[in-house]
Amino acid sequence: MAVGDADAGGSGQAARQVEAAVVALDRRLPLLDAGKGALRKVFPDHWSFLLGELALYSLVVLLLTGVYLTLFFNPGMTESVYTGSYLPLRGVRMTDAYASTLHISFDIRGGLLVRQIHHWAALLFVSAIGVHMLRIFFTGAFRRPRELNWVFGMTLFVLAMLEGFCGYSLPDDLLSGTGLRIAEGVMLSIPLVGTYVTFFAFGGEFPGHEIIPRLYVLHILLVPGLLLALVGAHLTLVVYLKHTHWAGPGKSNRNVVGMPAFPQFAARTTGLLFMLTGVLALASALGQINPIWAFGPYRPDAGSQGAQPDWYIGWLEGALRLMPGVETRVLGHTISWSALVPALVVPGVLFGTLFVYPFLEQWVTADRGEHHLCDRPRNQPTRTGLGVAGIAFYAVLLLAGANDLLALTFDLSVQGLTWVLRVALFVLPPVCFVLAKRICLGLQAHDRDRLLEGDESDEVRQSVDGGFSASHQPLSDRQRYLLLAREVPEPPPPPGPVPPDGGRREVALRRVQDLRVAVGTWFCRDRVELPTARPEQRRIGAAASSAVHEQEPHAPEPHEQEPHAPEPHAQKPHAPEPHAQKPHAPEPHAQEPQ
Repeated sequence: MAVGDADAGGSGQAARQVEAAVVALDRRLPLLDAGKGALRKVFPDHWSFLLGELALYSLVVLLLTGVYLTLFFNPGMTESVYTGSYLPLRGVRMTDAYASTLHISFDIRGGLLVRQIHHWAALLFVSAIGVHMLRIFFTGAFRRPRELNWVFGMTLFVLAMLEGFCGYSLPDDLLSGTGLRIAEGVMLSIPLVGTYVTFFAFGGEFPGHEIIPRLYVLHILLVPGLLLALVGAHLTLVVYLKHTHWAGPGKSNRNVVGMPAFPQFAARTTGLLFMLTGVLALASALGQINPIWAFGPYRPDAGSQGAQPDWYIGWLEGALRLMPGVETRVLGHTISWSALVPALVVPGVLFGTLFVYPFLEQWVTADRGEHHLCDRPRNQPTRTGLGVAGIAFYAVLLLAGANDLLALTFDLSVQGLTWVLRVALFVLPPVCFVLAKRICLGLQAHDRDRLLEGDESDEVRQSVDGGFSASHQPLSDRQRYLLLAREVPEPPPPPGPVPPDGGRREVALRRVQDLRVAVGTWFCRDRVELPTARPEQRRIGAAASSAVHEQEPHAPEPHEQEPHAPEPHAQKPHAPEPHAQKPHAPEPHAQEPQ
């Protein structure tokens, strides 16, 4: 008994010491208040919101494996004769960078596994960012107040591709050296300053002795630092602005409904991290990637046949292959359009458009309101069509990057396949735009039919004249709510008349306004009107929310916080408003967007 009392007293004293230490630390750093806010953070429970976490956890794996590889990699370009354990390359002259990569792969315990995990994680990192940005684009999650977060995301995507190219080039094998040779040609195509840029990057004539050390510094220091800074800024804005969420009963532009950070979301996201790490380790153990020993060290007089770069660089190579050889002599300088246009102009226009797209759509639709509900892609047919056209454009360029392999595999002419892809590059995106838009309008018409007639049931009825027809059952209030919860943009109003004494400035502004109205009308005009007016939508929203609470009276639901300020903007005419009926059960947990 005395021992038990002693143990109890010791544990109580330890608990008091821990509490005192925590209180002392909290007086200097507001950890408890920050932790309390973090634990109350709400996360939507839809699977599509996990795409960003895949990118984040891939970055974590990249950092951990990259630190391990940095301990053994030598970025030097001094050549020596290889005497390592890989017998087929013994006696071959190679750079220190290539020799150290072979050393990591064959002599360091677990080196090849870690190196392949690093490469697979890099591919997943860029892929997850790309798919995450597509989700944001097609659901309209880039709209106000999240335009800056979209810019951060696009910058992360560009930096991720740059980081991948730098790491891809470090081993100085034949494949990566060929990629650097292409990069040199692109630099030389820059008018006036191309030669100076090339000499600065390579430290002299290609291949020089500075490019690998400089790419190494970019790969392990500068670009990762920028990535971490942007990830921190991105997550800070996510916490401040709150997540977007899908429309549903109890969900509006004034709250966020989902699961709390602890314990539900913490358990889910931790499981995702472990699953991601396990899948990457399994893929690296069973699937070979980038076997540099099969390519050999880089030699300017050698070429690699049948090899392709990673997918995020392959579309640029496809653009180079599709561009005809065109040069222009201007004022004593030669402009090589065959490298300048596909490698610099096309990516610049493409990514420049993506960076400013949220502001372009806001200008075209004259929409200044805040949006926290995700759009169904079918309800924005023009935006969806533009996204599908962009995907088709990228797919054609990616196929063009492998035109030699396609021609060899299917016994085709390389020249003929190249011409087919050139035509497809200009024809396929508009065709995909029209098809995607028509499919969206068809899905809208299907939603209208469901609202009018309901869903088909298993019962088939025979009329008096012998005909057969399927019977329909009406939609539930929740289903009707989800179909009616859409925000349809309206085109900007036409501008007023130009005053008779207006000068050139007024005429120019009028032309810009006319262009805005024309583009806005084209963007917003095609839609299927749903057969429900706004008052009925309000009743449906109230009935749907009541029906949900009546059907699930015993389900434990998190707490919902009502906003402290009214919505700063009015709802669109076709958007269902939050119901005024007091719920019969605690609402799902929600947070007010700032």
